[in-house]
Amino acid sequence: MAGRLRGKVAIVAGAGSIGPGWGNGKATATVFAREGARVVCADINRDAAEETAAIIQNEGGQAFAVQADVTRADQVADLVDRALGRYGRIDILDNNVGIAEVGSVVDLPEETWEKVFRVNLTGAFLAMKHVIPVMQRQFEETGEGGSIVNISSIASIRHTGVPYASYSATKAGLNHLTRTTAVQFAAQKIRVNAILPGLMKTPMVEHSAGLAKVYGGGDVEAMWAARAAQVPMGHMGEAWDVANAALFLASDEARYVTGIELVVDGGITLKYG
Repeated sequence: MAGRLRGKVAIVAGAGSIGPGWGNGKATATVFAREGARVVCADINRDAAEETAAIIQNEGGQAFAVQADVTRADQVADLVDRALGRYGRIDILDNNVGIAEVGSVVDLPEETWEKVFRVNLTGAFLAMKHVIPVMQRQFEETGEGGSIVNISSIASIRHTGVPYASYSATKAGLNHLTRTTAVQFAAQKIRVNAILPGLMKTPMVEHSAGLAKVYGGGDVEAMWAARAAQVPMGHMGEAWDVANAALFLASDEARYVTGIELVVDGGITLKYG
């Protein structure tokens, strides 16, 4: 089944990794390229975006890096313009930008609440706002729209034991934004789906001091063990698990799939609640 995205152009927002290893966006960009897509690797960290693009290029794929802050409408518009200028179309948008701040509604400073909303929800809104008109034009010209994959979280549908007021609220909002957008643009063959990762072993989690404190008293190894023990499968997921789910939703194999929340969690949400 090689070449599942052959001929397609993908923007992966959040294609860099916060530290060594494989984050969800970095893995997704790489998997998309391995399946034949030309990939625009966007990240607020230029070096991280360029690292991912270089991995793809060194494997013989096509990619280029763009530094972009998805909370800035002008930078999102520039990202879309650069993708079109290089590749002429946009078939896939993977919204993988997100931050997590530990804190209840009592604990969180107002500015932190607003920052998480700006990154997690407004960022996806702006990306879809600028990409969907491109996909609409493609539908009018060729009958092909596109696929949008929004990376949410199981925290959007369950209390995970971590006080995640802002993160949970933004991801729940992203779920419903996904559903309503999917309905509104379905007739133009623009599919919009969400992936809800569970407990993942990624650089973002490793570098979260708040999570390490909640799970392991600040000890990262203790956090890994505690998180793995919660999962029915006995281990956390990896970035590749999210990337492969995104590959399915981005591909034509999912041409009749829109508006869903694809849970990728090793069964843990079967235990919560």
